[in-house]
Amino acid sequence: MIHLSGKVAIVTGASRGIGRTVATMLASRGAHVVAAARGDHAASTVAEIQAAGRQAEVAFLEVTDAGSIDAMIAAVLERHGRIDILVNNAGITRDQLMLRMKRDDWDQVIATNLTSAFVCSQAVLKPMLKQHSGRIVNISSVVGQTGNAGQANYAASKAGLIGFSKALAREVASRSITVNVVAPGLIETDMTKALTDKAQVDWAAQVPLGRLGTTADVAAAVCFLASDEASYITGQVLAVNGGMYM
Repeated sequence: MIHLSGKVAIVTGASRGIGRTVATMLASRGAHVVAAARGDHAASTVAEIQAAGRQAEVAFLEVTDAGSIDAMIAAVLERHGRIDILVNNAGITRDQLMLRMKRDDWDQVIATNLTSAFVCSQAVLKPMLKQHSGRIVNISSVVGQTGNAGQANYAASKAGLIGFSKALAREVASRSITVNVVAPGLIETDMTKALTDKAQVDWAAQVPLGRLGTTADVAAAVCFLASDEASYITGQVLAVNGGMYM
């Protein structure tokens, strides 16, 4: 079992879905988790972690506000003196066909899904460089690898995360900081649960393993890349998609 005892981990978008499961699984492996989200939306995530006897705290974060990010990172460093793991998970969709897509829908998705990862990563680099260690894991998507009609903004943001991660991995490898990507495929979330039974069957038919993935499938990949066991892995994309894209 992967052990992360003594590690301080920040997870953005930790209020629900993949982010919530990543936060709880990191904590179950021994990390002290900073669950970051808008308002107090991550409070229930932290309550769940603490009820299990693990360590976590809420961080109020607006990922499209650089000042909010800097303040959150500064507060974590003041309390703990280090940051070992950053999981850039926060993301939104604003789906629309290209001819109908509004510029604001493009800007919001890029700002939330891509630019926030740049700002958060830049903010944690100084303490990680000083420590000569660190793990950055960015949550992309199979859509960033294959494209998808009606998601030009989302696909661009998720593909951008892959290129960003590879470039940053080259910059910081000499300081024992790794930067990797997890690219989920079709995952069971609140959105997919709202689909009809037939729609879920149709989606699953696109996956060679014959089922949708779970948030735990994604979280397990994140925990591995955040661990010492993955110390010789950097600049890579770990696809958690059941074979949907190979």
